[in-house]
This record gives sequence, C-alpha cells and structure tokens, in this order.
Amino acid sequence: METLLYVSIVTLIAGCGGTGIGAIIGALFRTDSHRVVSLLLSFAGGVMVAIVCFGLLSEAVESGEAFSDYAIFYVLLSVLIGVGVVYALNLIIDRKTRPEVEHLCDCNHPNTHDHIDELIHADHLAEHRRRKDPKSALYIAGTIMAFAIALHNIPEGMTIGAGFAIQKGAAGGAGIILAILIGLHNIPEGMAVSVPLICGGMSRLRAVLITAASGATTVLGAWLGFWLGDIGDFGLMLSLGFASGAMLYIVFGEIVPQSVLLYRSKLPAFFVIIGILLGVLIIHL
Repeated sequence: METLLYVSIVTLIAGCGGTGIGAIIGALFRTDSHRVVSLLLSFAGGVMVAIVCFGLLSEAVESGEAFSDYAIFYVLLSVLIGVGVVYALNLIIDRKTRPEVEHLCDCNHPNTHDHIDELIHADHLAEHRRRKDPKSALYIAGTIMAFAIALHNIPEGMTIGAGFAIQKGAAGGAGIILAILIGLHNIPEGMAVSVPLICGGMSRLRAVLITAASGATTVLGAWLGFWLGDIGDFGLMLSLGFASGAMLYIVFGEIVPQSVLLYRSKLPAFFVIIGILLGVLIIHL
C-alpha cells in the first residue's frame, strides 16, 4: 500500500504539475517562451526514446523469456497494441474536434496539424469565442478539450507505473525518470489550454487550477501499469510492452511535432539526439 501511494503521489505531481507549469507559463508569458519549451520537449523526447528502447523493452523481453521462447513476439505485439490504442484515441478526438474549427475544414489546409493549438485541440474553444456561439457550445468545447487531455494522460501514466513495477516501486530508477519526462511533456498542453481559457474571460488563477486538475487522470494509468507489472513476469512483459508502444507514439506523434510547431528550426532535432545520448548514459550508469 505504501508503494502504491508513493507511485500515486509521484504520478500526480507529473500529471498535474506538468500541466500546471504549462498553464502558468501560458498565463504569464504567452508565446514568448515557446522556444525554450520546444527545446526542453525535444530533449525530453530523446531521453524517452533511450529509456524505452534500451531500458523498458529490454526488461520486457527479459521478463517474457521466463515463460516463453517466443517472448520477443509477445513484446512486439504489446508494443503495437500500445501504439494502436494511443493512435486510436488521437484519431477519435481529431475527428470529433476538427469540424468545430472552420479553417481546419478548408480544402487547402494540410491533413496534418500546422499549429500547436491544433495538435492538442485547444483552438476550437477560441473559434467558438470568435463566432460568439452560445455558452452551451463553449461548454461542449471545453469538455472535449479536457476529455482529450484526460485520455492522453492515462497511457502516459501507464508508462510511469510500468517503470516503477520494474523495481517494485523503488524510490529511483525508470519510474522517477519517466515521471519527470512526462511532466515536461505536459507543459505545452497546459500552455495551449490555459491561454484560450484566459482569453475567453476566465481569471488567470482559475484557468491555471482547472488546467492543472486535468492532469489528475495520469494516476489512473499509473495504477493500471503498476498493477499489471506486479502480477508476475507475463503481466510485467505486457505492461512494459504496452507502455513502450504508448511512449513511442507520444514521442513521435506528439512531442516531436509539438517541438517543431513551437519552434520551427533544426535545433529541436539536435536536442533530441542529445537527449538520446543522455538517456543511454543514465541507463548504463
């Protein structure tokens, strides 16, 4: 029970703390700090790739080999499931939110997102404000935005729980590292949510508190990831594999695009490489 409580507290800090910091940055500095956040995200994404490829996946294969000679295939399948689940969540949210923003339906608009607010579904709230839609439309827009963040946070929480499961909740190791990295990943989400809320007339304090609270669902994912990893070698293999797949999609489907959209430059690529090298160093120290 003490271990689960520790995992819950660390995950809650990562989920609410990351979005909360992003909300504060958005409330105080608006877009002035996009370059710093972009490079910070790129670096965190690189470390995540190293942790997943050289840490979590290796542990998953090792756990699987305890009961099957075909462990590598089970691991790869669980990774694909992790990627597929997060991708499906993103696809559903995209299809639900895209029609609400007029310029996204323009035939000249690219199929991919070309702005940070589009990527994390924050721009449709501002669009409703611009059109002076009724409060019911604003309520639905805000609900969809919060729901999108909540869905993203569940598989992110699973990666933290799986990281702690490797060492049975030890105070250090992969769980703490992943919690820190996911907290950094949540910063731009907090920025993009708080800014339209504040522009819509909400007080800065209330916008920050609401944005931070949206990260609380990360704990649910952490409980699931830790529970799977704690029921034996097979559960640990599935938990680590799924978490690895979810994290890989988060890095390449969200973090890297967010970095580029926040700061359109080649510099984020170099910070990803530096992050990978540091991640390898962390694993082997």
